[in-house]
This record gives sequence, C-alpha cells and structure tokens, in this order.
Amino acid sequence: MNTRAIFPQIDLTIVSDDGDDMKFCTTCAFSQVFLSEGVDKSALRDFHLLVEHEGPFQPGDYVFREGRPFNAIAAVRAGTVKTFLVDRHGREQVHGFHLPGEIIGLNAIDGDRYPCNAVALDTVMLCRFSFPKMALLASRLPKLQQHLFRLMSRDIGNASMYAGDYSADERVAAFLLGLSRRLAARGFSPLRFRLTMSRTDIANYLRQAPETVSRVLRRFERDNLLSIKRREVEILDMSRLEAMAASILRN
Repeated sequence: MNTRAIFPQIDLTIVSDDGDDMKFCTTCAFSQVFLSEGVDKSALRDFHLLVEHEGPFQPGDYVFREGRPFNAIAAVRAGTVKTFLVDRHGREQVHGFHLPGEIIGLNAIDGDRYPCNAVALDTVMLCRFSFPKMALLASRLPKLQQHLFRLMSRDIGNASMYAGDYSADERVAAFLLGLSRRLAARGFSPLRFRLTMSRTDIANYLRQAPETVSRVLRRFERDNLLSIKRREVEILDMSRLEAMAASILRN
C-alpha cells in the first residue's frame, strides 16, 4: 500500500486559511466549544473577547518568558512551541511540545505569572485570548469552563506521563505515537510528519541521553517500524509501535 499517496505530509508551518474575522480555523482549540454553545466568532465581539492573531515568531523567538505577568493564553495556529525551564546551573528542562490547535499558558493561571519559558521551534503563528475576558465568558458558558478544566487536566497528565520506570524503547515509541495521535486529531497525517524538535530536545523531554534516543530510533529503522530521513518520519508498523507504547499511553 502506498501510504505516501493516502497520507501526504503536511507542513505544520502552513497556516490554515479557512478562518477569518467571522469564522474559526478548523484547528482552533476552542471552536467546537464555542459553536456548541451557539457562539460564533463574530458574536465574541459582543462579549468583548477579541481573538488576536500574533506572529510570525521565528525559530528561537520567545512567546513568553518565565516570571512575566500572565494575562493571556494562546492557541498555536501554526508551527511548534517548546515549553521549558532553565535551572540555576543553566540546565534546560523541556516540559513539552505544543502543536497546531493546542494551548500554551494554562499552567500560569494559578500564580498569575508564567512558570516557564515558551519558544518557537519553527515559524509559529498564534491566536491570543485575553484570560480575564476568557474567564468572564466561561462563567456564562458552562461548556467553555469544562473545556478549560479538561485542557488543564490533560497538561497535568502529560507532565507525569514519563515518570514511571519505562524503558527507552517504550518512551520513544510513546512519544512518536503521541505525536501521531495529536496530529491526526487536527486533520494531519498520522503516519508521516516532521520532527520540528531536535533529538536533544526529545531526549531531554523523555529524560534520556541524546545518544540513547538516537540509538533507539536507528533500531526502530532497522526493525522496519519507521523510516527516518533527517527529521522526516514515516511510521511503517503502527500496530507494533502501539504495542510497545501501551504501558505509557494505556490505550
């Protein structure tokens, strides 16, 4: 079967052109919630909630910095955003990678300041939501409030996902499969995608040495689970990858 023809690779830096001043982009993290409540994008102006487009942010540009006052959450419209901390010894600790349709900044709600840094890994476009206005709107729209709680719960779950005593193979398989599922949920190919993050960043996130991650990826290639050309990944055997990642993803 020619998976290249069925699932053409999509560049995550391309901004969806189906959204405008009156309509949400299909990848918007909030569109279905708003629409299910009977609120379209034009009606948000009546609530004084303006969705602001920001960007482009170029690779290495900061979206926000640790300790800065928190006043907005943002949905990634295109590209990939890395969140991380730097400890007092200058060591980086990667918290996550955020793809189109996903939200950054939710972990700042409690302390009113951003608790980590967020940086663009490629060309990034954002939709910015004023959080005070979002909170006011959520008090009127129960489904929006529930959605915010779900997103915060998901962030907590993702942060603890790799805390167990898992092998390097299990960690890398779960990471790749997690990316595949997240991309598929936003209409991208589940089988062919580009790793916008470096191997060093992946290793840091998985709490592994970079050489360990590289060794696992080479072995996955030899075993015909994957095809990798630089940062371009094609999953060749989804069922074996799922079996390997089952202990971490649990489904």
